[in-house]
Amino acid sequence: MNLKTVLTAETISLHLKGTTKQDIINELLDILVSAGKIQDREAALGAIMDREQKMSTGMKHGIAIPHGKSNTVQDLVACIGVSDAPVDFDSLDHEPCRIFIMTLSPVEKTGPHLQFLAEVSLLFKSAEKRQEILHAQTPEQVLQVFTE
Repeated sequence: MNLKTVLTAETISLHLKGTTKQDIINELLDILVSAGKIQDREAALGAIMDREQKMSTGMKHGIAIPHGKSNTVQDLVACIGVSDAPVDFDSLDHEPCRIFIMTLSPVEKTGPHLQFLAEVSLLFKSAEKRQEILHAQTPEQVLQVFTE
């Protein structure tokens, strides 16, 4: 999968304002709505929250990957948000998160969803890449970290 085809500067937001898991999820959904990637915000929110109730998508190293499957999208869509302040996201390592990657994919298409999650998780095994994202000044710089 080519992350450049899924992520664009308009789907990356630096300086998220949310202070709770719910705030962050809502901000990320707003990015996708503004970018024209999802039309039915409520259905998308339902899919994300349904997945979140099964198990938190807060991972390790300050990263959360809220995701879900919904018929509100035709193809996989994704966005990235970076928060200046750490946010409690019920992470596996019990540490707060600052990097958030949201993805929604169609219910019947599992391949792109799994491939995207696998590619993103590989990127974040690198402490250097995580720091580059946290210090990025523009969405383009974040995009560069993901696509180099």
